[in-house]
Amino acid sequence: MNALLIDALIALQCFVVVFIALHDWIALGPLNHLEAVRRSDPTSKLIMVTFLSTLPFAIGLAASLVYVPKGWPEWLMWWLWVSYGLAAYGALRAWWIPYLLVEEPARAARYQIRFAGTHSFLPTHNGIRPDTLHCVLHGAILAILLLLVIASHHGHF
Repeated sequence: MNALLIDALIALQCFVVVFIALHDWIALGPLNHLEAVRRSDPTSKLIMVTFLSTLPFAIGLAASLVYVPKGWPEWLMWWLWVSYGLAAYGALRAWWIPYLLVEEPARAARYQIRFAGTHSFLPTHNGIRPDTLHCVLHGAILAILLLLVIASHHGHF
């Protein structure tokens, strides 16, 4: 793979792993609301969700770093496609379909508590207001998928 493409994929993977691992644990000013997160989910659940959510992306990142000098094997490209494809599906299902298309009052009520006071540049629709932090994560996931399309199309794996 060309060096710029690899560097971009690794940088975006680093961002995703750090985001998923830390966004519910480290205060980020108006970008997250840790007290609301703690009120909506017990610490034991947050630990398990953080671990399970981070694991597939951390494996992909670690393998990407190990194989940089040798070239990425086909299994790694599949791992990245599947993990980030599922992440995109999860973002659509959890945020964008309820926001744009289908009202989900229970989800909206949970999000209104969990993301109360967080920064958003989008208006509320169907009771949901995607926060800026998640919009950035979703943008990074989309960018990774686009880079994987380029790499796959040009046979860079």
